Amino acid sequence: MATDTHSSLAERLAGDAAERFLRYVRIDTQSDEDSETYPSTTKQLDLLRLLAGELGELGVADVSIDDNGYVTGTLPSNVTHETPTIAFFAHVDTAREVTGANVDPQRIRYEGGDIPLGTSGSTIRPSESPELEHHVGHELITTDGTTLLGADDKAGVAEIMAAVAHLQANRDIAHGAVKIAFNPDEEIGRGVIHFPVETFGAAAAYTVDGSTAGEVQTETFSGAQVRMYIKGRAIHPGWAKGELVNAIKLAAAVIEKLPKGRLSPETTEEREGYVHPIVVEGDSSAVELRFIVRDFEDDLLDANVELLRTIAADVASTDERCSIEVESFIQYRNMRDTLQKHPEIVANLEEAVRRTGLEPKRTAIRGGTDGSALTEMGLPTPNIFTGGHDAHSEREWICVEDMGLAAATLVELAKIWAE
Repeated sequence: MATDTHSSLAERLAGDAAERFLRYVRIDTQSDEDSETYPSTTKQLDLLRLLAGELGELGVADVSIDDNGYVTGTLPSNVTHETPTIAFFAHVDTAREVTGANVDPQRIRYEGGDIPLGTSGSTIRPSESPELEHHVGHELITTDGTTLLGADDKAGVAEIMAAVAHLQANRDIAHGAVKIAFNPDEEIGRGVIHFPVETFGAAAAYTVDGSTAGEVQTETFSGAQVRMYIKGRAIHPGWAKGELVNAIKLAAAVIEKLPKGRLSPETTEEREGYVHPIVVEGDSSAVELRFIVRDFEDDLLDANVELLRTIAADVASTDERCSIEVESFIQYRNMRDTLQKHPEIVANLEEAVRRTGLEPKRTAIRGGTDGSALTEMGLPTPNIFTGGHDAHSEREWICVEDMGLAAATLVELAKIWAE
C-alpha cells in the first residue's frame, strides 16, 4: 500500500511515470494465443518501436529492437570499480479477457467509497477490491469501464522508463551497468522464449510486473496448459436418433466432472492451486476445451494435469463413437528454488524498497511472470510491485503515488548494486 510519507524521489518520479503510462495504455497491444507468429500480434510492435525511440532520445546506449520485437538498451556503469550488471524487464502486451483497444484512462482523486466507471455500468467497489481502503486521498488511474487499463504491464514499462530518465538526467547518481528489456507476449506464456539470455550479459534481473506497493515476489505458480480436442459424431438433428454424438454435451460433461469447491480460482487463495477452463470453441461435431493449471508445487501441478486426462478418458468412454485427445505443456516453473541460491538478489531488492520508505513484504504470485522463464533460463529474476490492481478486468486501477514508489525502487536498486 502507499504510505502517507513518500520519499521525495518517489514524488518526483510519480508524475513522469503516470504521464508515460497514460500515453502507453492508449496503444492497443493485446496478444493472441492462437497466432503462430512472434510477436503474436504486429500491433505490439507499435509500442515496442515507440519505446526504442524514447530510449534513444534519453541517450541510452546500444538501443535496439530485434526480429522478435525485443527492445533492449544499456545504461553504462558510471563507477570505476567493477559491479554486476543488472536488468529491468517489463512486457508490453495485454490479456485476452477484456479488450485493450480504445482505452480511455480516467485520472481521479479518490475520496472513498465506490468508483463508478463512467456510463459503463461497471463499478470499482472496496468490498471487491480491498486495497482501495488504503488509497483514500490518493490519485488513481482507472478505465472508463469498457476496456482494461493495461497496468499489467504498461505500468512496469512506464516505471522503468521514468527511472531510466531520472538516472540519465542525474549523472551524479552512482550506478553500475543497467540493462533495459521490453518484450511482447507475456500474457500468452511466450514472453521471453526467444530472449538471448546467454549474450544479454546480466547477472541478475527484475521484472516490474507486480501489484501492491512494497511487495517483493520470489515465488510464482508453476503453470501448465491443457487442451482437449473433443470429437463427436455429426448428423442432421432431424435424423439424429441413435446416430448423433454431441461434442458440446461431451464438453459440458468434462466441465461437470471438475472438482466442486476446490481447484477453482473462484474458491482458492494463497498457496492453493487450481484448474481453470478458459476457452470453449467449436460446434456439435467438434469442440476444443482449454484449461490453465496452476500450483506452487510441481508434483501437485502434475497431479492436476493427470486429473484432467482422467476426466477426459472417463467422458470418452461413455460412447465408443467419440474421442477426446488431450495435449498438455508446461508454460513456466516456480522460480523459488533458484532464487534461494542467490539471496543477494532479493536482499538488494528488499533494501531498495526500504529506502523508498516502505517495509518490503515477500509474497507468492498467484500467476506467472517472465521472471519465471528467465530464472529457468539461467537469469535469476524476482518481481517488483507496480501499484496496479484488478488486472485483466474493466475494473483495473493503479495508484499514481505507488507508481512513483516503484520507479524509485528501481533507482535505488541501481545504486545499491554499485555500492
